[in-house]
Amino acid sequence: MRHVISALVMNEPGVLANVAGMFAARGFNIDSLVVGRTETPDLSRMTVVVDADDNTIEQVRKQLAKLVPVVKVRDFQGTAYIERDLALITVGAGPDKRGEVIDIVALFRARIVDVGKSSVIVEMTGTEEKIEALIELLEPYGIRELARTGVIGMARGTQTARDEAAEKSSGKRTRSINAPATVALPPS
Repeated sequence: MRHVISALVMNEPGVLANVAGMFAARGFNIDSLVVGRTETPDLSRMTVVVDADDNTIEQVRKQLAKLVPVVKVRDFQGTAYIERDLALITVGAGPDKRGEVIDIVALFRARIVDVGKSSVIVEMTGTEEKIEALIELLEPYGIRELARTGVIGMARGTQTARDEAAEKSSGKRTRSINAPATVALPPS
């Protein structure tokens, strides 16, 4: 089953290697791995898409949460969330076929971001399925180059409110990067 996992991680060297290594050590093939800055300069959001059964993913999620630079882990499976992927596609489209390509691009609410003598570059943002459908329709015109960012995801506003309420009622301890340093007491 496909899982989209989001991890809020400390923005420091080696975190990506640690997380990717943990997945590799368990024999997972990562379908997509994206890391980007967040609203907090000290944190990055890592979004990983993997195909695995629920029990295995639960074990991975728990082990991922144990890594020191990981602040929060979330599996979006079964929750309300938004997912997006970005693709840039260079399509062979001379003047005789350009109108057809523009019509297809418009149907998908994508954009033409560059026009050359014999090609156009299309920018498409959407779900993986929507991008795959566009690619399939553009293939007869000749796809010369394709670049994709990978999947990113966020919980919908209603889901975030539910999760925050559940965290408050559970009394569960949360890790904070802004927690004050405490003095370690010697063993008694």
